[in-house]
Amino acid sequence: MAAVFAAGVGAGAINSVVGSGTLITFPVLLATGLSPVTATVSNALGLIPGSISGAIGYREELRGQRRRVLKLSAGALAGGLAGATLLLALPADAFETIVPVLVGLALVLVALQPQIGKWVQRRRARTGASPRRDGGPLLFTGLTLASVYGGYFTAAQGIIYLSLMGMLLDETLQRLNAVKNVLAAVVNTVAALFFLFAADFDWTAVGLLAAGSALGGYAGAKVGRRFKPVVLRTLVVTIGTVALVQLLLR
Repeated sequence: MAAVFAAGVGAGAINSVVGSGTLITFPVLLATGLSPVTATVSNALGLIPGSISGAIGYREELRGQRRRVLKLSAGALAGGLAGATLLLALPADAFETIVPVLVGLALVLVALQPQIGKWVQRRRARTGASPRRDGGPLLFTGLTLASVYGGYFTAAQGIIYLSLMGMLLDETLQRLNAVKNVLAAVVNTVAALFFLFAADFDWTAVGLLAAGSALGGYAGAKVGRRFKPVVLRTLVVTIGTVALVQLLLR
């Protein structure tokens, strides 16, 4: 019980700043004897408070983004529900091949975001195009597909969100991180509500994760908001690399 609670605190903190907290909680839940599917659905429900507290911690960075958040959340809701459905319909190893590829590509995009941003600005200057505040259909589609993956497993979901938004939105990494926390909360919530009626939970694990992630999510947001862009980007790439290695070794 202590290990599950501690994993919840760590996952909540990491999710609010970067993402990939599931890579802490999921192995711990498996070690307690839960089946992979029960561990996945218990994890989804238990991490909801952490996603919400992380979003609250980043509320200052969310100012002025209401319309964008509402639009992208609609795609996250649909994608999260689709991913939760796939978890119960497909074999447990259905995403094992594609997940490391997605995470690896997302890490490259996050690392190269400053260069990509400069290239996009130069291209807009040549063509006279104005940036779209919501990222356009490409971002909406990409985040919706990423949310399908998030509803299925969630590992490194936040890194994929950051990479897509970093390419297509002219915003600071901290403001993008705030949006990422809201989208993750939407996906976790809709997936967990679906699982409530379609899968088995371990309620002890859920309660411990919920308490731990709520504390960790808010604390992580308080610390993460102070990071400079280069520090935050380095942290994202470092933790994402560890996540990628863990996924490849599974």
